[in-house]
Amino acid sequence: EGIALPQRIIFPPEKICMDWQQRQRPGAGLFNLGNTCYINVILQCLTYTPPLANYLLSYEHSQSCQQQGFCMMCIMEAHVRKVLCSSASAILPRAVLRDLKFIGEEFEYGRQENAYEFLCCTLNAMQRACLSGCSDLDISSQETTIVHQIFGGFMKSRVTCLSCQAVVDSYKAFLNVSLDIRVRAASLTTVLEDCVTPKELDQKERFKCSKCKKKVAASKRVTVHRAPRVLTLCLERADQRTGTKISKFVEYPEYLDLRPYMSDTAGEPLLCSLYAIVVHSGDTCLEGHFFCYTKASNGLWYKMDDESVDSCDIHTVLGQQAYLLFYAR
Repeated sequence: EGIALPQRIIFPPEKICMDWQQRQRPGAGLFNLGNTCYINVILQCLTYTPPLANYLLSYEHSQSCQQQGFCMMCIMEAHVRKVLCSSASAILPRAVLRDLKFIGEEFEYGRQENAYEFLCCTLNAMQRACLSGCSDLDISSQETTIVHQIFGGFMKSRVTCLSCQAVVDSYKAFLNVSLDIRVRAASLTTVLEDCVTPKELDQKERFKCSKCKKKVAASKRVTVHRAPRVLTLCLERADQRTGTKISKFVEYPEYLDLRPYMSDTAGEPLLCSLYAIVVHSGDTCLEGHFFCYTKASNGLWYKMDDESVDSCDIHTVLGQQAYLLFYAR
């Protein structure tokens, strides 16, 4: 497919279980120690990611972990177990708060931070933990950890010469996708359609065509080449030019078919179902409050706002000004 084959598979994909192994009521809420809501929402969304929770609840990581000191996978394993198995109504994510600087050195304890950045840093810290003790691994092998097997996919970028129609394809792994909602953004599907629409490269990005032997006008099309088992989408609500918050409502479905956005649009639908969302309330992106909605293992939806966990229905979930969307295949 143009993607290099891994020399070694770190975590075999057939071991991933997408359905909950244990069905139970929702777990504990998380105490806010002052501006820690951005941490709480990401921890809750990851806790209710079925394939990740199944793996962490199996103790498989900690039984073989050789890491000395900070290990994000060990922290997540202990955290998920505590949340889902605790009889308390709320717990304190003490280890995460203690090791905040190891997760991302830019995070300041007590300062409001961005939930999407915390998600990216948490997944990267989990990835580093999975690679601990593995030296001299090729890039493709590094992309076979449990983190990549759950959240990872591949984008395909095709540049087409507008003079001779020659094409150059390149591939890039991703763990989440950030979407620009400033234009044509009434719904998630229109945003995704816009993403996969070919766009002409501007003058600064002129493409050197190997057939024409010169820089030429070209178009670029980006598609999902290999879909992740769990798709995490960020609807960018900070306007990069003005710094103001984009507060518009972007409609998103409970079930999303990824097939129209794939490199190969033929074949069976590739259905994903929504299982968690993060919402930001507040006038600017630098302040305000994060809360989330997650689908527990009992199949019911809950609003998780720091220490409070309250049942809700899917209509409430679909009516939010979502910031992050989590879909599972």
